[in-house]
Amino acid sequence: MALGVCEGLWISFILNDLGYLSQQPIQLYCDNKAARDIAHNSVQHNRTKHVEVDIFFIKEKLDEKILKLPKIRSEDPLADILTKVISSRAFTKFLDKLGMQDIYAPA
Repeated sequence: MALGVCEGLWISFILNDLGYLSQQPIQLYCDNKAARDIAHNSVQHNRTKHVEVDIFFIKEKLDEKILKLPKIRSEDPLADILTKVISSRAFTKFLDKLGMQDIYAPA
């Protein structure tokens, strides 16, 4: 998650350099409830000691309202079309969400 935040910040800085000033926070979609809960809660647990620096970095960006972690259902991540074997129904749904069209389909 910390890598995704860093990449989002990097893109935001590039857009600012190009003159696009966004007032919206970076939205990082995550379907892992435990990861979102840990990012929002500053209390450290025994199982999260190895990610302590990442937690504080993400928590800092959440507190500064630079980052937002909206909820997403486990069935809805668009990245699944590129990373997992999915059913043809889910594949078609994700293609529609991405706005992709079959260029070989008859008109």
